[in-house]
Amino acid sequence: MAEQNVVRTVTGKVVSNKMDKTVTVLIERREKHPVYGKFVTRSSKVHAHDENNECNIGDIVTVKQTRPLSKSKTWALVSVDTRAVEV
Repeated sequence: MAEQNVVRTVTGKVVSNKMDKTVTVLIERREKHPVYGKFVTRSSKVHAHDENNECNIGDIVTVKQTRPLSKSKTWALVSVDTRAVEV
């Protein structure tokens, strides 16, 4: 039986771009509480590889899971979906 390589992609908001070739992406999801049934918002922050330093704070981006690139960086930038409005 052949195994399929399923690439996991998620969409999130860039909250930091201070590192070189790395951005911090906040990923939010809504899930149902197992006991009370209320929908709660859960969030995760991941470091993603941004080869060209093209992301700014507030951008909505799509990232995919990759092999480990450093101690904490296991995601890579796929595309910038929405640019943040500059003031």
